[in-house]
Amino acid sequence: MAEDFAVSDRESLAKLLEGLSDDDINAAVGPTVDQVLDQVFDGMRQAFVPERAAGQAAVVQWDISAPDGTKTYQFKVADGACEVVKGAAESARVTLGLSLPDFLRFVAGQLDGMQAFMGGKLRLSGDMMFAQSMQSWFAA
Repeated sequence: MAEDFAVSDRESLAKLLEGLSDDDINAAVGPTVDQVLDQVFDGMRQAFVPERAAGQAAVVQWDISAPDGTKTYQFKVADGACEVVKGAAESARVTLGLSLPDFLRFVAGQLDGMQAFMGGKLRLSGDMMFAQSMQSWFAA
């Protein structure tokens, strides 16, 4: 099933996740977790709208808890451009932590960020107010 877990866009991801438990999602992603996350972050990079981040510069770190360990990605925004880097190369303005299933649900629009935070599913450190505003940088 892992080879069938291809993420081409937000809508297809939402359809893949529909009705799946956390265990189902972890099993579906299986050993392809790095490839799936690479696809998701590439999609985030493509959905970035430079005009919405005008004048902003920041490093946003994502720590995703997968069955085989934590996967760290940084989303760097500066001068109207964005870049995705694996690992924690720089100090982040804000760090967001989610389990793999919750991260995928969040990206697919099935998990609200505020509800996830209030429910303990989303861990934030750093500039929490900034974390709310950066959501507007991306096309739906």
